[in-house]
Order: sequence, then C-alpha cells, then structure tokens
Amino acid sequence: MLEIELKCPCADLEALEKRLVALGAEPTGDLEQNDVYFIHPCRDFVATDEALRVRRQGDGSTLHYKGPRVDLVTKTREEIGVPLVDEGAMMLVLERLGFRSGPMVIKSRRTFLLHGVEVSLDRVQGLDGYVELEIMGDDLESGRKRLLRLRDLLGLRGSEMRSYLDLIETQTDI
Repeated sequence: MLEIELKCPCADLEALEKRLVALGAEPTGDLEQNDVYFIHPCRDFVATDEALRVRRQGDGSTLHYKGPRVDLVTKTREEIGVPLVDEGAMMLVLERLGFRSGPMVIKSRRTFLLHGVEVSLDRVQGLDGYVELEIMGDDLESGRKRLLRLRDLLGLRGSEMRSYLDLIETQTDI
C-alpha cells in the first residue's frame, strides 16, 4: 500500500486549526511521536531513499520501513508498519543484524480528518510548523489530485519533499 503524502510549511498552525474546524474537520487526536531512525550496515538509505525507524507513540511502538519516493510532487512511497510487542527485543535484533540507531525526530502532532484525508498539524523539535496531508491507497494519481485540492482549499503553498529527519539534519549542518 502507498502512503500518499503532501507536506507543507505552515507559519501559523493555530489559524489553520481554526480553518479546519470551520470547514468541518473532525479532530482525531493529539499525539507525541518519537522516531528512532536506523543506519543499515551495508546500504546507504540516503542514497536509496529508504528509511527504517521505530516510532514510539503512546504506550506502543511500531517498526516502519519506508521505500523510495515514487512521485515528484508528493512524498508518496510504500510504507510497511509492524506493531511491536517487545520493542527492546526488536532493538536487540536490529543491533545483532548490524543496524545502528541513528538520529531521533521528536514531534507533537494534532490530527484531523477532512474529506477522507488525514490532516496533521506538526510541531517538530528544532523546526517550524508543518502540515501533512495523507491518505493510504494504491491510486497515486487520484490521491495526488485529492491532496492538491485540499492543500489549495486550506490556503497552503508548496510541497516539502524532504523528511523531517532531512530538515533537521540540514539545520544542524549550517
């Protein structure tokens, strides 16, 4: 299944939240997410445009593989997530296989559902505000059109193709 995603910078998340409510968006929750990214022992995930991470959220954690992007406009890619029963054991398995834990992305996320699209207002430690529009599906073209229409309806501009990890690492390189 594809994660069809559009990410846009947003200087005023509070104003956008009011706009979402006015448009009838359904609040679906507030989340704290801590993502630990892993470095492969013999494959450069930056070069292959892939990622492997453990996401800690609430009382649970999930192992996520993200494949290379398949679209030039959105951040669409294959995503496979596996809920972890024992995060410590999974971390040990990854270590034994030669993976090293790398950078962490810490994020507060407020989510809404509008027109069948998950809208996330993100505050990422070390970055300005961002909005992610996301649907899961197999029809890239239809999904892209839906996200672009919603982006325009919300008054958002642009499409940030870099991941939060890339944005954080770019900030620390300066």
